Amino acid sequence: MTTIKLLGLRISVYTRIARLALEEKEVDYQLEEVDIFADDGPPAEYLAHNPFGTIPCLMHGEFYLYETSAINRYIDETFPGTALQPSKSAQRARMNQVISILDCHTYRPMVWDVYVQRVVVAGGGGQADEDLIAEALPTLQNILQQLDLWRDEHEFLIGDSLTLADLHAYPMLRLFIETPEGAAMLESFPRLQQWMQQMQPRNSVRATSFHSTIDAENGF
Repeated sequence: MTTIKLLGLRISVYTRIARLALEEKEVDYQLEEVDIFADDGPPAEYLAHNPFGTIPCLMHGEFYLYETSAINRYIDETFPGTALQPSKSAQRARMNQVISILDCHTYRPMVWDVYVQRVVVAGGGGQADEDLIAEALPTLQNILQQLDLWRDEHEFLIGDSLTLADLHAYPMLRLFIETPEGAAMLESFPRLQQWMQQMQPRNSVRATSFHSTIDAENGF
């Protein structure tokens, strides 16, 4: 059997996005932790496969692939199971649009500017950058409003079937609502709140928790 490994970090948003796809497709894989934040930077052997030093990186036998969007499309198109990409071109385009918005406009302010400042920095005894947090919130409000609008009355973000857009969004929003600002903002978007509640019990979400086993029971 061909060995399938995902190189990354359990606590990484993008590693979790790829793990969610692997879990949804019921792929037998190994998570190999790679500390790209070490004082010396990413290990040399990792940079040999991904010169940019980002995570995750998928190893499928002798095939290596980095960039999470490419990894998830490869997973969906390579392994059997329920399709994670819509068959209709309009829905597929919307899925790709949502993923692009999450990558280009959401991840940095949501995770680094709000979650890291409010939870990681402040939790470690540091002083959160309140200006950075305040500056990020209007952008995030606009993004959540758009996601809420697109979800409409559907079960998932893009229609009534789970897609790669849902898997891309969940880890980011999961961290965001661990902050007071994120939890309060999500209350303004009941359709997104309902979507989060529907995502949390999924086996893939429970199997890829950012935190402890106890947290995994709640989809954290």
